[in-house]
Amino acid sequence: MKQYYLGIEFGSTRVKAVLIDGEHRIVKSGDYTWKSSLENGVWTYHMEDVQDGLRTAIRNLGELPGAVSAMGISGMMHGYLAFDKNWNLLAPFRTWQNTMTGEAAEQLTAEFGFNIPQRWSIAHLYQAVLNGEAHVKNIAHITTLAGYVHYLLTGENVLGVGEASGMFPIDSETLDYDAAMLEKFDALLAKYGFAWTARSVLPKVLMAGQAAGKLTQAGRTFLEGLLPAGIPFCPPEGDAGTGMTATNAVAPRTGNVSAGTSIFAMVVLEKPLSKVFQEIDMVTTPSGKPVAMVHCNNCTSDINAWAGMLKGFADAAGVPVSMGDIYTALFTSALSGDKDCGGVVNLPLFSGEPVVGLDAGRPMLVRTPDAKLTFPNFARSLVAGAMTSLKIGMDILAKEHVQIDKLLGHGGYFKTPVAGQTILSAALKAPISVMETAGEGGPWGMALLAAYRVNRQANETLEDYLNARVFAGAKGSTIRADAADEAGLDAYTARFHQALSAEKAAIADMD
Repeated sequence: MKQYYLGIEFGSTRVKAVLIDGEHRIVKSGDYTWKSSLENGVWTYHMEDVQDGLRTAIRNLGELPGAVSAMGISGMMHGYLAFDKNWNLLAPFRTWQNTMTGEAAEQLTAEFGFNIPQRWSIAHLYQAVLNGEAHVKNIAHITTLAGYVHYLLTGENVLGVGEASGMFPIDSETLDYDAAMLEKFDALLAKYGFAWTARSVLPKVLMAGQAAGKLTQAGRTFLEGLLPAGIPFCPPEGDAGTGMTATNAVAPRTGNVSAGTSIFAMVVLEKPLSKVFQEIDMVTTPSGKPVAMVHCNNCTSDINAWAGMLKGFADAAGVPVSMGDIYTALFTSALSGDKDCGGVVNLPLFSGEPVVGLDAGRPMLVRTPDAKLTFPNFARSLVAGAMTSLKIGMDILAKEHVQIDKLLGHGGYFKTPVAGQTILSAALKAPISVMETAGEGGPWGMALLAAYRVNRQANETLEDYLNARVFAGAKGSTIRADAADEAGLDAYTARFHQALSAEKAAIADMD
C-alpha cells in the first residue's frame, strides 16, 4: 500500500499544504493566501484566519489518493501566543515582525550572556511583564503558531527543538531549555509574585523523529472531518527547521538561505562562536545541532510593492502584462545593471530591522544627483537591497572563520533563475546552490519530517535519512559570482550604510 505524508506550513503570505508520496515527491498541494495586519501598533494574524487557512489549504488538496501515514505542522517562528489554563487567548498574536521588545531583549541578553533577539517568545513574555500588562498573571501556556495548531489537532503541548530554540535558549548537552537560564529568568520574575514559572509555561521539547501525538477526534472536528482521526504527528517545527530540511542543510558546515517576506541564513556550526553577537541568533536544527542564524525582517515585500506599481503603469498604458512577467523583467534586468547599482540605493524596510539597529522602517529609494537611474540599475537595487541586511550579518560569520561547504537557497527570491542566486553569491562571497526542489520550500520540508517520523530506522539520523533517501541524485545549479560582482555589492553595501541616516530621519519624522 502506498504511503503519503502531509506537511502544512503557516508562512507569512500563505498557508500551504503539501502531500508527498513514499518517494518524497510532491503529489498534491493546496494553499490559502493571507497577510499580517498592523493593529494598534502590533503586527498580528487573527485566529479565525488560522482556522480558515488550515481548512482551506487542506480542502484545496482535493481528493487524496490514499491514507495519510503521518503529518506535521510548521509555521513562522518566534512571536507570542499566550493562553490561560483553559487555552483561551489572552492577548492578540504578536508575530516575529514586531520590534517592540527592545528593553526586554537587552536585559535578557545581559542576564543570560546569550543573545536574545526581539522577536523571540521569551523577549515578548518579559516585555509584557515589564509593561505591567494585566493578562500576564493569568498565563498558563505560551507557544508559537505551529505549536498552537499542533495542540488544537493533537492535544499535545510540544515543540520540535528547532522551533523551541526560537522561544528560549537550548542547552546543547541536554537538548532541552537551558536550566541555568530558566533559573535566572525566574529570579527576575520573583518580585512580581506570579503563580507560574518559565518552565511551567513553555511547551515540552522533542527531537525530530519522536512521536508527537495523533490527530484526535477533537482535531478531526476542528478540521471539519477533512482528515480521519489517528494520523501520527511529528513534532511541530519552525520555518527555519523546515527550510534546513528542505535544502538538506542539517549537517555541520552546511547552510541555507530562505528568502521571501523575510530573509534568513542558517549555518550549522562545528564549534561555538567566540562571543555573543546581537546580530546572530543561536538556534538548532530539528535534531538539535547548533546553528548560527542571521535573521532579517525585510526582503521581498518592497520588490512586491514596486512590481504592483509597475503593473499599474502597464495597465494605464494599455500594455497587457502579467505579474509573473514583471517579476521576470525585474530580476533578469538586474543582471545587466551596473555592479554597484549605479549609485541607486534601495532600503526595503517595511518594519524594524535589528541587524542594522532599527526598531521601525520606512521603505525608501535614494540616489545621489549623479546616480545612473536606469531600469537595470533600479531593478538591481531592488534585488540587492532585499538581501543587504543579511550580508551585513553574514559578514560577522566570515570574520569568525565559520566554514561553509554548501550554502543552498530557497524561497520566492530564487524563483527567477540565475539573478537572485548571482547577487546573493556576490554579497556573501560564496557559491549558492539552488536545487530543483528548492521551490517546494518549508511545507515539503515539514512533510519530509513527517516521513522521517514513521520511517526512520534505529539510530538513523535525520542527516542520514535525507542524504540516503531524499537527496541522493538530486539535481540543481550552483553559481559563484565573479570578483567584479563581489566588489560591486561591497560598494553598494557601503552606500546602504550611508543611507541609513536618512532612514532614521524618516522613521523619526514620518508617521
